[in-house]
Amino acid sequence: MDELQVSITCLLLLMTLDPSCQGPIRCPTCPEGYFVMQNCTASPAKAVGVRCKRCSDCSGPQLHPRLHPLLRLQLIKTADLDPKKNYIFGFHPHGVLVAGAFGNFCTESTGFSRLFPGLRSHLLMLPFWFRVPLFREYIMCGGLVSSSKSSLSYLVSRPEGGNVAVLAVGGAPEALDARPGALTLQVQNRKGFIKLALKHGAQLVPVFSFGENELFDQMENPAGSPLRTLQNRLQSIMGVAMPLFHARGVFQYNFGLMPYRTSIHTVVGKPISVTQTPSPSSEDINTLHDVYLQGLSDLFEQHKCAYGLRDDQHLTFK
Repeated sequence: MDELQVSITCLLLLMTLDPSCQGPIRCPTCPEGYFVMQNCTASPAKAVGVRCKRCSDCSGPQLHPRLHPLLRLQLIKTADLDPKKNYIFGFHPHGVLVAGAFGNFCTESTGFSRLFPGLRSHLLMLPFWFRVPLFREYIMCGGLVSSSKSSLSYLVSRPEGGNVAVLAVGGAPEALDARPGALTLQVQNRKGFIKLALKHGAQLVPVFSFGENELFDQMENPAGSPLRTLQNRLQSIMGVAMPLFHARGVFQYNFGLMPYRTSIHTVVGKPISVTQTPSPSSEDINTLHDVYLQGLSDLFEQHKCAYGLRDDQHLTFK
């Protein structure tokens, strides 16, 4: 049997794995083979990753040795966070690959545990990716969590506190508009996370990642174009965005899939106090949503000039 046949056979075997299986799995980032428990329910859409203890203690270069040469990350803290409370970090903008969120909140590359002692961060990801064998195990070892309502509720309802759910609010639609200079956020009609914050009393924290949209460019896909129509169609079927992105190559700067050499400065704003309301009304949700948007706008305005933007550049909410 040649190598191609072996590869096809292995792929078919992997595809037969039960996505809802439970049990210990080996952490792919630990050469010593430390184990981590895969905490799944009957549905992969409700998967909750448990970060490997050894990986949690590792520094960024040890956990992802190629992360630093590719991305220059900085995590900026503007206020202390009480480790006895749960938080929802609204991450903006989504960007093409949410690289800043992964580097800052799924690894210790920028010292999250040092800046926010007692808190444990979990980046939320589309349920689709928890149905992909092997990749599912890898992301769960990094503590990633399905973005389903039940998974988010599980995290922010823990009575002991200390959990941070990091949500890229703009989602897949925003990824299709991610390109250098873009400052339009898909957040005006996204209120599901606001409702859950009220229901469980989780504190809201706006987060803006300066430089996120500058990592990649993508093919022109204005609304109504054949490419955008196809991308929207695929998104409605699969639930994930398919941006046709490009940046630089390894030995040249004209074309390739390596990110542009730009810095990402992720600023964590001040927490917005939320009073637990088991059955929030539409008025409660809209009021808190307005407060959140104002907090996000203020965060951007306070820091934009320090990270390369002009004074006349402002956010646009859609």
